[in-house]
Amino acid sequence: MQKHICNIIIFIGLALDGFAQSTDTVKKTPPALAITGSADVYYRYDFARINNNLTSFTNSHDQFTLGMASVKFEYKTTKLDMVADLGFGPRAREFDYADAGKGIDQAIKQLYISYSPAPWIKFTGGSWATHVGYEVLDAFANRNYSMSYMFTNGPFSHTGLRADLTFGKSGFMIGVANPTDYRTIPAGGQQNKNLIAQYSYAPNDNLKLFLNYVGGRDVADNKIHQYDLVANIKASNIFSLGVNGTVNKSSLSEEDHSVSRTWWGSAVYLNLDPASWCGLTLRGEYFSDKDGVKLPAPSKIFATTLSANFKVDGFIFIPEFRIDHASEEIFSKHDGTSTKTSGSFILAAIYSF
Repeated sequence: MQKHICNIIIFIGLALDGFAQSTDTVKKTPPALAITGSADVYYRYDFARINNNLTSFTNSHDQFTLGMASVKFEYKTTKLDMVADLGFGPRAREFDYADAGKGIDQAIKQLYISYSPAPWIKFTGGSWATHVGYEVLDAFANRNYSMSYMFTNGPFSHTGLRADLTFGKSGFMIGVANPTDYRTIPAGGQQNKNLIAQYSYAPNDNLKLFLNYVGGRDVADNKIHQYDLVANIKASNIFSLGVNGTVNKSSLSEEDHSVSRTWWGSAVYLNLDPASWCGLTLRGEYFSDKDGVKLPAPSKIFATTLSANFKVDGFIFIPEFRIDHASEEIFSKHDGTSTKTSGSFILAAIYSF
C-alpha cells in the first residue's frame, strides 16, 4: 500500500510540473539564502536531590547543563526549497538517538528538499521533524523548557516522501516514511514503511486544528499506530491556549501481534502574555501507561508545569517549576526509597536569531 502511495505522489508531481511549466506566467523571484540559529543552556534542581526526570532533554540534577546549539540553512527559489538544519549538544543527540555512534550524522536534525509545481501543492523528500504533537525540538519555539510525556514518547522525526496540499482553509498531508525516527534501517532491522498523514483546518487566525496519524511496522516488525489531535486557540491579545491529545496502540511481533498495548495522554497549555516582554504558561498533562509500555512500571501521571518567559530581542529567560504525581511509586527519594511524587526547578537561557 505504501509503495502505491509513493508512486502516486511521484506521478502527480511530474504531471503538475508539466502543467505548471506550460501555464506559468508569474515572474520568478531570485534565490534567497536564510541562516537562522539558536542556543540554550539550563540549570535543573530536583527536590529529591537525585535525577528523577522521565522526559526528554533535562536529565540532570544540581548542575549547569548545555542544551543545543543549532544552525539552519534554508535556500529558496520560486518552486524549490532546500533545508539543512543542524544541531549539536546533548539535546540534539537525544533527539537523534537512532543514529547514535554515527558521528556527524547525529547532528542532522532535518535535511530535505521541497518542490512546489503549483501554489496549492508541495512535495518533500528527506528527513524532517514530526507533525505529531504540540511541542517541538527547538527550545525557543516552546513556552515550557521541560518536555511533556507525550513529546518524549511520541515520534521525533520522519524520513521519506510526503505531499502537502492546501484547499482554502483546509490542508492535507500524506506520505510514506521509514519506521519512526530512523534515517537508515539498522543492520538486521526490517525495512518496513510507515504511513504518515495530517488534516489541518484554520477558519481564521484565532483557531487552528490538526489531526495527525503515523502507523505501520517498526524495524522489529512490531505494529504501531498513533492518532493525535492539536488545537491552537487565541482568545485575545493576551490569552491563548493549546490542546494536545494522543493515543498510541502497539502489538509485538514476538507475540504474533495477539496482544494490544495502549498508552495515551492529553495536555492543556494556558498562555498569558500581559506584555510583549513577558509571559506565563501553565501546562497540565495527564499521561496513562496502564500496560507499562513507556514508564518504568504501569502507571498514570499528572504533571503540572509553570513557566515564565522573559524576552529581550532574541533572548528568552525561563524560570520553571514542575510537579509530577504518579499513581504508583515510580520516582525515587534521596535515600533510595520509592515515592509517587517528583518536583523540580529549572532556570533556562535561550537565544535565537
